[in-house]
Amino acid sequence: MTKADRYMTEDIRNILENGYWDENPRPHYADGTPAHTISVNHAVRRYDLSAGEFPVLTLRRMAWKTGIREIFSIYQRPTNDLQTMREMGVTWWDPWDIGDGTIGQRYGATVARYDLIHHLIEDIEKDPYGRRKVVSLWQEADLHETAGLAPCAFLTIWNVRGKYLDMMMTQRSGDMLTASGAGGVNEIQYAALQMMIARHTGYLPGVFTHVVANEQIYDRHQEQAQELLRRAKEAEEKGSDLQPRLVLREEAKDFYQMTIEDFTMENYEPMQPQLTLELGI
Repeated sequence: MTKADRYMTEDIRNILENGYWDENPRPHYADGTPAHTISVNHAVRRYDLSAGEFPVLTLRRMAWKTGIREIFSIYQRPTNDLQTMREMGVTWWDPWDIGDGTIGQRYGATVARYDLIHHLIEDIEKDPYGRRKVVSLWQEADLHETAGLAPCAFLTIWNVRGKYLDMMMTQRSGDMLTASGAGGVNEIQYAALQMMIARHTGYLPGVFTHVVANEQIYDRHQEQAQELLRRAKEAEEKGSDLQPRLVLREEAKDFYQMTIEDFTMENYEPMQPQLTLELGI
């Protein structure tokens, strides 16, 4: 199993054994039923990308290409326009349309407004050992300006360490089995972002740390959680040594010109069949 598989197994057990149930949840399922969760606070996972510890789950297939395309729509060609996001290959934001064809003054719109990535790259290049490399999507003025889902993965902090670029990503809330858990879409896409920025600025990707303030399993995901535990046991018994890794093509050096075709996922053989996970919206 991968390091992410082991983290996922530990986190599922921790939530089911030690988690607490919420009250009066904001999210609802598509049928209008309140989407309750059982959760824990302060989940922390650490991967050394330079040692081959890429965070991708093999206990079920992850949509890694769509995850990276979403990163493009937030940081590389930042937008909040749903049609533009669809053209870039990202369709899962459609349920969060605030009524004007956008997700509000959120995510890509915030990155564009404050030129966040340009400032990050400039700071890494001009003052590599400075300790102010913070990219925050949590801007109070933006949150009050329009409706829209408050950013979940909202904060990255970057540090140069010799020839390596390390990064910590903080997430205020996470739907663990769908996106935020170990080796899920959020970890894949932000590790990819770290690889892209490192390449652009002349460093190697180093340590990636993911902090989730509140990690949840939805009430309608408990059966799937048990299935993942079953698959983890099966994988442990088989003892596979296959370690997937995301590879960024050597020729891809300009962050703003990188495309999904520059990425390949090697040694990735996730378990089947895929699980169905109903979204809390």
